[in-house]
Amino acid sequence: MTLRIGLSLLLACGAMATAAIGAETYPSKPIRMVVPFPPGAASDFLARTLGQKLNELYNQQVVIDNRPGAGGIVGSTLVAKSAPDGYTLGMVGQPHLMQPLLQRVPPYRALDDIACVIQVAALPNVLVVSPQLPVKSVSDVIALAKSKPGTLNFGSAGIGSSSHIAGEALKAAAGIDIVHVPFKLLPDIFAEMLAGRVQLYMFPLPAVMPMLKDSKLHVVAVGTPQPSPSLPGVPTMSESGLPGFQSQSWFGIVGPVALPRATVLQLNRDVAKILATNDIKERFLRQGAVPAYGAPEDFKQLMQADFARYQKLVKDAGISAQ
Repeated sequence: MTLRIGLSLLLACGAMATAAIGAETYPSKPIRMVVPFPPGAASDFLARTLGQKLNELYNQQVVIDNRPGAGGIVGSTLVAKSAPDGYTLGMVGQPHLMQPLLQRVPPYRALDDIACVIQVAALPNVLVVSPQLPVKSVSDVIALAKSKPGTLNFGSAGIGSSSHIAGEALKAAAGIDIVHVPFKLLPDIFAEMLAGRVQLYMFPLPAVMPMLKDSKLHVVAVGTPQPSPSLPGVPTMSESGLPGFQSQSWFGIVGPVALPRATVLQLNRDVAKILATNDIKERFLRQGAVPAYGAPEDFKQLMQADFARYQKLVKDAGISAQ
């Protein structure tokens, strides 16, 4: 009897030890990083850059899963409803917060259905104009828009996207009547701007940097309080005709709400170390982004503050999903 009890205890201890070892091996299989926008978007660049480094660190593949659709709803919903095991994460930005405010029946709750892991980047929104538009400054844009109300178009990556939010903020701050034209794919946006059918766009800088480097599109100003080191000589919006105006984007990693705290902290720690390396700083800078990292609580506070701001913007500007 004593031998039988001792054997049972030994087996139980072995099972507990095996479980403990398994719990310490995250990740033990590939991680899916959902990007709610198409390849070439700012979030796609950030996800692929970090995914490569996490792959090297964990010796596990990080699969970038682009799930564009409905201004980011498709991707964010997928992350919010995924298993909370750390193997489905999302690279999200402001559209994650904005989209539920535009839906009669939101498919997810922007703050309550996700676990904040870490903010990874801050980046300026830049006012870019078609090469066919005869303007050189924000003041020129405002003057032209006021002289021809309702005739200039501003593009976006979809209703509720970062570029849409930035464009609506510009429209309200400048007191101009410009028409919103949403798109699904970046190549379509670039084609319409080069053709002159879409005249204005408030891009998150990494998304448009290749076109600016090739001088195919013209950047008028940056939305950060200080000039961007990635665009030497380009003034801020405030300096160039719209005093006090700021427009910036951010992106960060989230998971489903029940993601274990230990997994959140491990990812936060590991991603922060990657973001602090000179290699990542230089790669981000070349694309117009700045690494931005802190505790999960810091990222949550940022999201809470922006969510309250977007609630007001949606109400004041009368934005809807259309």
